[in-house]
Amino acid sequence: MAKSKIEYIDESWNNASGCNHESPGCDNCYAKRQAHRNMLMGQAKYSYGFKLTLHEQCLNYPLTIKKPSMIFVNSMSDTFHKGIPLAYIERIFDVMTLCPQHTFLLLTKRAQRLAEVALDLPWPKHIWAGVTVEDAPRMFRLDYLRKVPAAVRFVSFEPLLTPLPGLDLTGINWAIAGGETGPGARAMDLDWARGIRDVSITSGVPFFFKNRGGFRRPVDGNMLDGRTWTEIPVRE
Repeated sequence: MAKSKIEYIDESWNNASGCNHESPGCDNCYAKRQAHRNMLMGQAKYSYGFKLTLHEQCLNYPLTIKKPSMIFVNSMSDTFHKGIPLAYIERIFDVMTLCPQHTFLLLTKRAQRLAEVALDLPWPKHIWAGVTVEDAPRMFRLDYLRKVPAAVRFVSFEPLLTPLPGLDLTGINWAIAGGETGPGARAMDLDWARGIRDVSITSGVPFFFKNRGGFRRPVDGNMLDGRTWTEIPVRE
């Protein structure tokens, strides 16, 4: 496992790696690039490149972390990918349930499957569920997220590719927005991020602005209208 570069995350826990294209947000997938880089470096865990692979040997990793941490689950895959059996997802949840000192963030683009299996899974307060909404056609994922009985339901509007007219954050507990970074990064209009921020404020939803994006993250890229926005829900 590894320390995370995500601002609000302490650790990444990759008990699976690999995925396939789901929607436009996947076009310049960081995880795919990183997996192939790891394969070329000879890392055994990535010997299959970005082919979906389960890493059972990593399942107990959170049990070894002593300090209470924010842990991102499967930054190199998608926990709710159709190729990951429900029995394996249940094992992931078993480990998370044993670690109430940590906060686990599960983020998926497979919102429908998340909603379908959610009622078969435990949702203690330290397990948060989220979906990616990168453009207006993907706003339907919010409806699936609302069906999940998690204490915190969050949305990652990243990479933000279009404006989101009519955005409704009812039933959502955290909004995160950011532009695309890295090779081929598509430009984000700051007005799109402002729209999410304004709906968040009106709805009383914590708002976190990561960066406006670009091939290389600008030093001041986390500024929106002269300030940073780094709100995070308070865990109960």
